[in-house]
Amino acid sequence: MLGRPVSSLIEGPSGPIEVVVEDPAGSIKGLAVVAHPHPLMGGTMDNKVVHTLVRAFVQSGWRAVRFNFRGVGQSAGSWDEGRGESTDMLSVITHHRAAPDVQGLPLALAGFSFGGFVAAQTFARLQQAQAGQAARVAADHLVLVSPATSKYHVPDVPADTLVVEGEQDDVVPLASILDWARPQGLPVTVVPGVGHFFHGQLGCLRDIVKRHLAALPDHAQGT
Repeated sequence: MLGRPVSSLIEGPSGPIEVVVEDPAGSIKGLAVVAHPHPLMGGTMDNKVVHTLVRAFVQSGWRAVRFNFRGVGQSAGSWDEGRGESTDMLSVITHHRAAPDVQGLPLALAGFSFGGFVAAQTFARLQQAQAGQAARVAADHLVLVSPATSKYHVPDVPADTLVVEGEQDDVVPLASILDWARPQGLPVTVVPGVGHFFHGQLGCLRDIVKRHLAALPDHAQGT
């Protein structure tokens, strides 16, 4: 994308993973890792909704890392139906969480569409890995935009997860999101009149995420 920061490569389970890292203007409040939509449907880390999520995090003081799943852009490997993609996300998290300036800071996972499914799955894997370990492993926060509940088994998520959906989404229907959220008692933020890609309402999406991040309690950030 024009004006995008230069990408770099880190080592992943299937070879190099292409990543872009963006920092806030001031001090860093936390680390956010953002996952993109379906690779076989043209999804990349340059997707406009992914870019909007990155902007929301960076403007809220977070370091934002986005990456291409295996087989996309300069990332090696091939489509793995979400399994390998979750492992890719774990590799990106592990690599960037080791940076001295974010150690001890909160970790947020975010994703759009298929990337929302992968982010929720990765969040659950980190929660499981936390059990029995002395060091903090789990992520702190989860932000999902139109997670692909109609096509994948998206795991249950914490009660403070931000879920944003367009009222007129024809890729992941609102009814599917509500059917997934209802048994969890999970609130869903619905943007009226908006389709899957939030055309014309990306600024609204950005502001919803920024308000959510601004409202996070201090005790939840890295403690």
